[in-house]
Amino acid sequence: MIEASGLCKFYGDFAAVRDVSFTVPLGQVCAFLGPNGAGKSTTLKLLTGYLAPSRGSASIAGFDVSTHRMECARRLGYLPENGPLYAEMTPLSLLRFFGEARGLGGARLRERIGAVVAQCFLDEVLEKSISKLSKGYRQRVGMAQVLLHEPEVLIMDEPTTGLDPNQIREVRNLIRALGQTKTVLLSTHILQEVEAVADRVVMIDGGRKVFDGTPAGLLEHGATLDLAFYRLTGNLAALPSPPAPEAAAAEDAPDA
Repeated sequence: MIEASGLCKFYGDFAAVRDVSFTVPLGQVCAFLGPNGAGKSTTLKLLTGYLAPSRGSASIAGFDVSTHRMECARRLGYLPENGPLYAEMTPLSLLRFFGEARGLGGARLRERIGAVVAQCFLDEVLEKSISKLSKGYRQRVGMAQVLLHEPEVLIMDEPTTGLDPNQIREVRNLIRALGQTKTVLLSTHILQEVEAVADRVVMIDGGRKVFDGTPAGLLEHGATLDLAFYRLTGNLAALPSPPAPEAAAAEDAPDA
C-alpha cells in the first residue's frame, strides 16, 4: 500500500534523503523513527507527492505518486506536522469545505462529518473558531479532516504533538483501531509511540535507512528502545558507560 523505492532528495550538495526503500502492507501500523533532522518529514513529503524526488519513486496503493497524483490523493490521508488550517473557520465549516472539495455531499457528507467528529472527540468545539482552539484541539481537527474521505492509507507526521496525556491515549487508541483495516505510516521521534501502536519500525538517520523490522527486532540492538535508538543513530557515545564488573564489585566491597 505504501512503497518507497530508492528515494533520494538533494538540495545542492546536501542529501536530505539517500536511497531509502521500504514497503508497508495493508493492515499494518509502521512507526517511522529517527532523530530530529534525520529526513523523516522530507521522506513523507516525497511519499505524498508534496516534493518531487531527485531520484527513485514512491507509490500509494499501487499508483505512482509522480504520474498518478489524483489517484493517490483519493486513497491517501496526510497529516503533516503542524498541518495548516483555516483559522477563521470553525471545525464544522472546515470539514464541510474539505468534504465538498473531495466530492462528498448531502447525507453522505453529514454521515462522515458525524463519524470523524466522534472519532476525534470534537463535539465540544465544533462551532468555535479554530483560531481560539488549543494546539491539541487543532491537531484533532487536522486528523478529522484527514479521515473524512475514508482513505485506505494514512501518513501522519508527529500526530500527538501538543496533546495532553489523555488526548495522546485517545489518539493512540484511534491509530490502533485504524490500523486494523488501513495502512498507517506514523512518523515520530517518541519511542513510547512504538511500544503503544506499532507493528513495524523503519528508522532513518542522516537520510539513510538504518533499521527495518519489528519492535522486538529493534530490541536486539539494545536492552531498551532508548539504547537501541542511540546505537542505530550513532549516539551511543552520549550515554554514560556502565562500570566494568570488576570496578562495580570493588565499589560494593566493604572498606578494610
